[in-house]
Amino acid sequence: MDNALTAASALALLLLMIQVPATAILLSRLFKGPRRLPPIQPQQPTPELLGNVSVVVPTLNEALRISPLLAGLSRQSYEVREVIVVDSKSQDGTPDLVKAAQQQDPRFRLINDDPLPSNWVGRPWALHNGFLYSSEDSQWFLGMDADTQPHPGLVASLVKIAQSQEYDLVSLSPQFILQYPGECLLQPALLMTLLYRFDPAGITTDQPERVMANGQCFLCRRSVLAAVGGYSSASSSFCDDVTLARHIAAQGFKVGFLDGAKVLKVRMYEGALETWKEWGRSLDLKDASPRAQIWGDLWLLSAVQGLPLLIVTGYLLIGSWQLLLPAKLLLGLNVFLLVIRFAMLLAIAPSYDRQNAKAGWLFWLSPLADALAVLRIFLSAFRTPREWRGRTYSKE
Repeated sequence: MDNALTAASALALLLLMIQVPATAILLSRLFKGPRRLPPIQPQQPTPELLGNVSVVVPTLNEALRISPLLAGLSRQSYEVREVIVVDSKSQDGTPDLVKAAQQQDPRFRLINDDPLPSNWVGRPWALHNGFLYSSEDSQWFLGMDADTQPHPGLVASLVKIAQSQEYDLVSLSPQFILQYPGECLLQPALLMTLLYRFDPAGITTDQPERVMANGQCFLCRRSVLAAVGGYSSASSSFCDDVTLARHIAAQGFKVGFLDGAKVLKVRMYEGALETWKEWGRSLDLKDASPRAQIWGDLWLLSAVQGLPLLIVTGYLLIGSWQLLLPAKLLLGLNVFLLVIRFAMLLAIAPSYDRQNAKAGWLFWLSPLADALAVLRIFLSAFRTPREWRGRTYSKE
């Protein structure tokens, strides 16, 4: 028994050495939360914004989900000069929906991107083409994804916050629409892998390598995008939004990432399996990060998100009344981390629309999927995507 307790204590000390520094880093980020900018609110445009924004939307077989975006963009006011939909030869009727929207709103324009070069990923290539075709009279470029649902006043509020905070680039975290039980459990756990690795939305970092961005709603000064060569710096990236944002930040421009839950909704993927496959393989951000940073993030996620539930469950199974001090400290630390994790659910609850979700209450049990979410980041970090949004890539 003594040998077993000694071995347990040695293991507990090892785990404490792994988890304590990671916990300190996590707390240093979470404590910044009270200083963050509040969620942006819808605003009405003012005359000086007239024709200031060119919106570009990349599409590839988006007929089942693009209609809310088209309707939402039509409800934006005179600050939007044009909406350029760059279609990559969709076969499902997406172009017809855009043409129908054009009949109602002449600001819409449909173009096809050129054949995809071998050194480009489809999404940044489409956005790059849209930028090249956009009006030079627009002061702002706004990239939006087909799965987004903008509220009236989104574009005006984006431009006004960018001007007031002197951002050269600003993107938003949306409100996610959940529908099925599996995604209610998995999606918040995957989102937490981002929240644990980066400062809260609304905190501006002076470290370009720690910049966060979301290409679903990505506003950039046109002059800045022209200065960095459009999307060319993110040409081969499967997380082009973060890659481009970090490149722009490294050039000395001010980049912001804000809470947009009150102005933007998104329905990303249908069910847990699609969420696991499509979103999970870009969350590692390896295309935008040096190898050392990837390993550091994997260590952090393992220590503060992947291990706590496993460790506490292990203690419950073996009993903790005979444990020596190191093991008791380890138990206390992991209970503390679980308390933080469940408390974070209250913080992120406004970022989810669960009104029509089946078994939406599973959101509150999403910490049970944390180890699975961390595993997904590990798998993604060591694999290069071979297929993305219906396109196949040969790069290794």
